[in-house]
Amino acid sequence: MKCKVEKSRITGEIICPPNKSYTHRAIFLASLAGNNSKVENVLLSADTIATVEACKKFGADIETENSSIMVKNPIKFDRIVPEINTENSGTTIRIASGIASLFSEEITLTGDESLKKRPMQPLLDALSSIGAQCKSTDGKPPIKIKGKISGGDVTIPGNFTSQFISALLISAPLTENGINLSIKDNLVSKPYLDATIATMRKFGVSVQTLIPYKRYNVSPQIYNATTFSVPIDFSSLALLLSAAVLNGDETVIKGNIGNLPQGDEVFIDILEQLGVSVNIEEDEIKIKSPEKLKGGRFDLSNSPDLLPPLTILVLNSENPIEIVNVKHARLKETDRIAITARELIKLGIKIQENEDGLILESTENLTGAELNSENDHRLFMAFCIAGMYVGNCVVTDPKSVQVSYPDFIEEMNRIGAKIQPE
Repeated sequence: MKCKVEKSRITGEIICPPNKSYTHRAIFLASLAGNNSKVENVLLSADTIATVEACKKFGADIETENSSIMVKNPIKFDRIVPEINTENSGTTIRIASGIASLFSEEITLTGDESLKKRPMQPLLDALSSIGAQCKSTDGKPPIKIKGKISGGDVTIPGNFTSQFISALLISAPLTENGINLSIKDNLVSKPYLDATIATMRKFGVSVQTLIPYKRYNVSPQIYNATTFSVPIDFSSLALLLSAAVLNGDETVIKGNIGNLPQGDEVFIDILEQLGVSVNIEEDEIKIKSPEKLKGGRFDLSNSPDLLPPLTILVLNSENPIEIVNVKHARLKETDRIAITARELIKLGIKIQENEDGLILESTENLTGAELNSENDHRLFMAFCIAGMYVGNCVVTDPKSVQVSYPDFIEEMNRIGAKIQPE
């Protein structure tokens, strides 16, 4: 399936969806706490529904009502668990792997074809070092995990994804001995680890930071029932802000920003460096763009999901945009560096692809093209926004938005976009 995207301008208010990362974490922790724990303002998308279903397979009693979920009874560690299919969600399979290691019986975890290409071996090695039996033919899903881990000292590389560390931390308080965690190499996506620790704290579990992003201690504890409210998703907000910068006329983005850490908040700083004026109030954001953006060099090591919304801003930049230190973006749902380079060059952008990023430069000769998003939700949305600026574009795989922003096409069209399924 494809969408035709015509040149268009957007005006009016649009509501930013809730945060996917916090929704995942809160659902898992509420499922570990039980006792009528509640998660409000949840993002109900394909990825987060995969987390809900995984927790149900683990034995949690979950009720969903509108934009909230209630966990009446927690995960049951004496349960025989059938295979868990985490679909396209990397966060789900990684955190669920940590929880699976708390069970005495073997559990199989798998996913769709895209997920089966994503690395798991460093996490499996870490779990094995503290008592789990882990099997995988190639270090990728499907995987089999048999606990029960006892805790202790564990070391894991940080240069693949912070999700491995989050999986270990979330499981740690439920082990007999707790975990002393050491992270080797430079940790990528640090703010996502901060998000995990902040969410654990909301559920009554403390994580002792010995050396930030290097060493942590988690003693045996229990998760306490609570009500957790999910803030807006700055990863989705970045896409909406890019749409407003390139195609907006007095566009207002609404939503509860909250005070929980989010790495992609740095996109506000990036926009200001590009010359955009950003006005943030309690529940809304407005921007004012210059005639041409300034360009610049940006390190996305801690915020790889900003690669798609930042790259398309080069369309209206008078200077190149250089993106560095984001090699781990090649390990997302797709190789986002390679696909972004391959597709945006079709529009007339000059692109140099490097191992850890891109250098992009706009030209006078922008032209419409068919852009293949490879079923990657963030690339689909970014390519549509680029198409709204250039006009006469076709973008593949619109169903991919079910992963993080199910109403994207409908909401953008409501405020003036011309995105039509073909």
